[in-house]
Amino acid sequence: MPNRLARESSPYLKQHADNPVDWYPWGDDAFALARTTGKPVLLSIGYSACHWCHVMAHESFEDDATAELMNALYVNVKVDREERPDVDRVYQTAHQLITRRSGGWPLTMFLDADDRRPFFGGTYFPKDARHGMPAFGELLSNVATYYDAKRDEIRQQNAGLLDVFDRLAPAAVDAGHALTPTPLQAAREHFERNLDREYGGFGGAPKFPHPTTIDRLLRHWRATAKDAEPDVEALFMGALTLTRMAEGGLFDHVGGGFYRYSVDRSWQIPHFEKMLYDNGPLLAIYAQAAIATGDRLFADAASATAGWMLADMRGDNGGFYATRDADSEGREGLYYLWDPDEVRELLGDDYALFARRFGLDATANFEGRWHLSVRRQVTGDEAAVIEAAKKTLLERRLKRVPPARDEKQLTSWNALAVRGLAVAGRALGRSDLVDAACDALEFLRTTMIVDGRLLASHKDGQTRFAAYLDDHAFLLDALLELLQARWSGKRLAFAIEIAELLLGHFEDPDDGGFWFTADDAERLIHRSKPLADEAVPSGNGIAAYALQRLGFLLGETRYLDAAERTLRAAWRAMEEYPQGHVSLLTALEEYLEHPEIVVIRGDGDEISRWRDSAARIYAPRRLVFAIPSGQRDLPGALAERAPVDGGTVAYLCLGTHCELPVTTWEALAERLGGMP
Repeated sequence: MPNRLARESSPYLKQHADNPVDWYPWGDDAFALARTTGKPVLLSIGYSACHWCHVMAHESFEDDATAELMNALYVNVKVDREERPDVDRVYQTAHQLITRRSGGWPLTMFLDADDRRPFFGGTYFPKDARHGMPAFGELLSNVATYYDAKRDEIRQQNAGLLDVFDRLAPAAVDAGHALTPTPLQAAREHFERNLDREYGGFGGAPKFPHPTTIDRLLRHWRATAKDAEPDVEALFMGALTLTRMAEGGLFDHVGGGFYRYSVDRSWQIPHFEKMLYDNGPLLAIYAQAAIATGDRLFADAASATAGWMLADMRGDNGGFYATRDADSEGREGLYYLWDPDEVRELLGDDYALFARRFGLDATANFEGRWHLSVRRQVTGDEAAVIEAAKKTLLERRLKRVPPARDEKQLTSWNALAVRGLAVAGRALGRSDLVDAACDALEFLRTTMIVDGRLLASHKDGQTRFAAYLDDHAFLLDALLELLQARWSGKRLAFAIEIAELLLGHFEDPDDGGFWFTADDAERLIHRSKPLADEAVPSGNGIAAYALQRLGFLLGETRYLDAAERTLRAAWRAMEEYPQGHVSLLTALEEYLEHPEIVVIRGDGDEISRWRDSAARIYAPRRLVFAIPSGQRDLPGALAERAPVDGGTVAYLCLGTHCELPVTTWEALAERLGGMP
């Protein structure tokens, strides 16, 4: 019989519904049973696209003998880390404190039921002892015995663990402490020291795409463009990394989009998961790099990534799904691999060119088969042949058994997709991408707001879980980008609504910054205030960045003050480890050098032309809003940006300082060329 997970909305939890393990979802029922029976809780956290989660499930959770042991000794709780990042965040941190090793997924933690505090943990454990890891069954027995014999000792340890949690956040600096550009330069120097000058990226294998890092480098280069010696090295670091990723096996050359990370230094062999949270930001940075450099490779990578998102990851409601699995038919990457004979049959006379381009004429590079990566450049005529060949291969690939798709729709990840589509739509001149961003935003606005509050996850008609900091911060940032691509008074009102929810439910009014969970959310053993960038940008960094921008746009000092308090709360972390707090560094940059805001008023066609012309210039600190004359009753400082009779007018402000309006495109272009 299916266990309790069959009633859950998460595809990951449903994957375990037929396990012989008596799984519980996270909640009071599981912990009440554990207290009644005196058993510890075994907490297992993962997600549907996680390869090693599947391995542990097949080895242990589907094994009758292992399940019998788990059921006898523990109350077993399964959590989807994508639905409950608050639970995952707390226990990942606890794992690092207890084991002094980095965490990951699957995460396996053993908890005292009385206080939900962990006393032991790890990540993947094999069914049989190997590679220095104990057999999972042996571990289960030993941990249960230790729990029974050492309960008092465990509780003393747990009290100490909470003390460490409380000391994790650095103290804020006071209002008299000057915030300086020092961390910006320190991060820039760190990236140069750690650059792989042959293959791009930073450090050795495994290599992850870090779009926030590349964005920081491009912004640093642009900020020095008017210096006597512009920092072209920063541009080189970013462009090299983008080039190697787009040409390597990290990129899906047939279907578009990027895989999660590369297992090797040269970006050749990926871990084959595809995550929406990677592809939204990568879409944005490739589109921005195309504007900054004029490199066609970057524009093509952005277009192909957007194409994959629209074709494979978009639901009928306009929202985007979460992930594509790494495995199909029980093998990692199988869906994406090729054999030369199959490709030769498909391409005929074009095979030789395609084989040289993508390495099919070389040795197999993944488990006896070929994963495509660029090995040779092509001419213009050859490029057309290659593009036609890709379409032929894609048609064949679509007939294979695809990797599983996790079709829950997460607010934060959809916000990253909306932002990427809005940025790419402007940069590439593609209104279809802006259309898709608008549709996804409308899905979020109409589906994910319930009773005036934002929720985090939607699946099969159910919208669940109180939204987190990332949901609010990423959505506010996405709204500001979409408003630049296509103005809407309704979307501006939505942005203000999200900003107010951020301030009202997440801000720490005493020490600054934002908690990960709302003030009325479920209380876990620790309420975190995450500052560092992880797989996604820091919610605190994006909150400070977006609130600051909205504050300057509207002249709303409450938003500016909250952003400054966040920077002061994070200052010591930025000083000590700047390369780990890049999102906050970008907010710091715009605190020190205020963003420029251009508001264009007039007829819709003319203001769109001005806006689109301005969008062809890479200026990351510039926001351009084209607001039709018919838009009245604008809030805050926007009310002062009035249209003029029968013409077009542009208002230019640098932070709180505004210049005289201009009424011709030539005058606006001259001003824009003279601004940072």
